[in-house]
Amino acid sequence: MSGIGPVEPGEDTYHHPQTLLTGATPVRVRLTVPARHRRKALLAVAAALTTGVCVYALNAPQPPPAPPPPWPSQVVGFDYAGASADADRTGAFTFDINVSTEPGRRVTIDAITQPSAALAVSTQPSAPFTVPPGGHREVLVTVYVLDCAEVPRNAGLPFLDVTLRNERAVQKQSRILGDGYPEDLGAAIEKACTRPAP
Repeated sequence: MSGIGPVEPGEDTYHHPQTLLTGATPVRVRLTVPARHRRKALLAVAAALTTGVCVYALNAPQPPPAPPPPWPSQVVGFDYAGASADADRTGAFTFDINVSTEPGRRVTIDAITQPSAALAVSTQPSAPFTVPPGGHREVLVTVYVLDCAEVPRNAGLPFLDVTLRNERAVQKQSRILGDGYPEDLGAAIEKACTRPAP
């Protein structure tokens, strides 16, 4: 006889009712990471942060450079203060000038000369001397007549050549003092070079 009957369950395939565990505590599974792996992870994070900071620092916009200091001639002033008490010396003209600087700008006067070879110049204090930032110095200048035949009688006479120095540059320039200086110097030279009548 042949036939197909109901399918029988296999071995251990029966439905088992769950047994209640009384007084049992649940078991917690704890995953532990070895210390060497933690160190590696921390080093990797630190390296990534350092790289990020370096990349930012290299690519961050740089502030514009500070402007250079001004030229010495732009921050110094020369004012004619009139003939000195020694102005009547024969063959020489002595006068005072006031040299001033702007606040925060120090200037050194390396030399004060006269463009004519027929004239010589000395100063008190003698150059070089420094004018402090925002300060002033009184300078006594004497112009000596060396050769009356060669003394200029033109517009070049009133000039004083000054050599100025600060942290930016050394400059040599001619200055006209004004305020009566050309007339006083011309009168002193005229007096020094006037020959008495025979």
